[in-house]
Amino acid sequence: MKLYIEKDYNALSERAADIISSFLKEKPEAVLGLPTGSTPIRTYELLSEKCKRGEISFKKVKTFNLDEYSKLSPVDKHSYHYFMDNVLFSKIDIKKENNFFPYEKYDEKIEKGGGIDLQVLGIGRDGHIGFNEPGSEFDSKTRETFLAEETIEDNSRFFNNKKDVPRKTITMGIETIMKAKNILVIASGENKSEAVSKALEGKISTEVPASIIQRHKNVIIILDKEAANNLKTGL
Repeated sequence: MKLYIEKDYNALSERAADIISSFLKEKPEAVLGLPTGSTPIRTYELLSEKCKRGEISFKKVKTFNLDEYSKLSPVDKHSYHYFMDNVLFSKIDIKKENNFFPYEKYDEKIEKGGGIDLQVLGIGRDGHIGFNEPGSEFDSKTRETFLAEETIEDNSRFFNNKKDVPRKTITMGIETIMKAKNILVIASGENKSEAVSKALEGKISTEVPASIIQRHKNVIIILDKEAANNLKTGL
């Protein structure tokens, strides 16, 4: 496990974008696992800028998104299809048919695609990864799940009203995530510091789904100082 602690969110994003860019330069046909949420937005902006400057290309890249709300149309402004197209896909040279979202036989599609080379993850305040909430089994595969109340509260900032947040989602399972050849975890802000310390230094437990990354052989963690506040060992 390799840890970077950056001074702020922008520096964190720059580090993440540089790592992903280097990965794509080494393997232009890479398969990426991508998250949504607030944390990766600046990283995606920087990757888009690098692509426009011709520093990297996504022409041969395939992407598999971590999760999606159940029963939302891809063109719904709250869907993760819409989010990814708006913040990344429409701004880079990727082929639309190479962007995949979690639906039927998703794990089979990932395997047929060659497996995920680099899985990017965020960490929820309750320690979730993807929408694998506390209590999710480590051998879980892509499936429909119910959101925890804390996650609904966090995600309500993207909706007009908390009651509008979908309760059901489809998410890559923890076993699916752990099959990735490399994992890149990014976390920002004081509100993530407790979850980060439990995930990286605590007991490996289904109550903190992100703790399973301690068992992966190729993990890079990028935090800003606020998210790293509760770390004791500095790894």
